[in-house]
Amino acid sequence: MLIKVINPNTTSSMTATIGDCARAVVGPGTVVDAVSPSMGPVSIESHVDEALSVPGILAEIARGEAAGVDGYVIACFGDPGIDAARELASGPVIGIAEAAMHAASFLGRGFSVVTTLARTIGRAQDLADHYGFGRQCLGIHACDLPVLDLETDPDARKIVTEACRIAVETDGSDAVVLGCAGMADLCRHISSEIGVPVVDGVAAGTLFVQS
Repeated sequence: MLIKVINPNTTSSMTATIGDCARAVVGPGTVVDAVSPSMGPVSIESHVDEALSVPGILAEIARGEAAGVDGYVIACFGDPGIDAARELASGPVIGIAEAAMHAASFLGRGFSVVTTLARTIGRAQDLADHYGFGRQCLGIHACDLPVLDLETDPDARKIVTEACRIAVETDGSDAVVLGCAGMADLCRHISSEIGVPVVDGVAAGTLFVQS
């Protein structure tokens, strides 16, 4: 099986991290191709950024169809371009927000989402409602780190971990959903620190495609 994981921003170092996280969960015989579009924003933190990322996503879907890709993961928590991508693709297209919320719904009565900047909270809430998880989503919290700072700020792991801890204490949630693909490599560390399951949508989406 060939799975194409599309990081909709053009930051190649983040794409490499996302690819590593996806490869860590697949079984024998599954190949993960992690890519960034040749056009689009360097990070996605607004509705405008999401809209600008869609042409690049669709171009990568078209390339994947020509290459015989079996399924796709869109590795941005806004799930940009998901409906259009599904029109183009012959196999499944999974957005990481939908995948993470589904996975978290299996882990208890409710989950919290921890995202990057406060201005992305509204989008996360819209998606929770759209996907039918409005009741299970007990709260959405921002750690106030820009997306690219997840790679460059030496305190990023500590900041995100503390935001997750506060989210669980505030919401009484049974799990945490990480609201950015750039947090994918923090999942295991945060879970061990705060004592509840932490869901990374990159891993969840990849596993859903593989199944």
